[in-house]
Amino acid sequence: MISYLDLLLKLTIWFLLTSDISLANLIIGVIICILLPRKLTSPGKLKDWFRAFVEVLIAVPQAYFEAIQIMLFPHKQEGITMERVKPQRTPGLIFLDIFVITFTPKTIVLKYHEEGWYEVHRIRRKKQS
Repeated sequence: MISYLDLLLKLTIWFLLTSDISLANLIIGVIICILLPRKLTSPGKLKDWFRAFVEVLIAVPQAYFEAIQIMLFPHKQEGITMERVKPQRTPGLIFLDIFVITFTPKTIVLKYHEEGWYEVHRIRRKKQS
C-alpha cells in the first residue's frame, strides 16, 4: 500500500510539472515514476501518510488566510528558525512536510539538514509596543 502512495506522490508531482493529464502523459508519467530510483528505507506507516495528507488539506485554507493577512497588514519582521523533522520520516513524507511548510505564504524551507532539521524562514507582523 505504501509503495502505491509513493507512486501516487511521484505521479502527482509529474502532473504538476507537465500540466497535462492526457492518457499519453499518464502513461509516460507512470513509466517515469516506476523507473525513478528509490532509496531503500523502511516504508512509512499508513497512519503517517494519512496525517501528512490531512496536513496538506489544512494548509490550503491556511495559505489563503495568510495571503489575505499579508495583503491587509504589513509583515515586517522576519527570522530563520530550525524545526525538527518528525521521527522516522520516509523521503516522501519529508517532501510532503517541506511542501506544506513552503505552501503557506509566510514560511519557506530554506534547507533540509540530513541530521533531521528544516531551516525555515518566516515573516511576522511587527509587534505593537
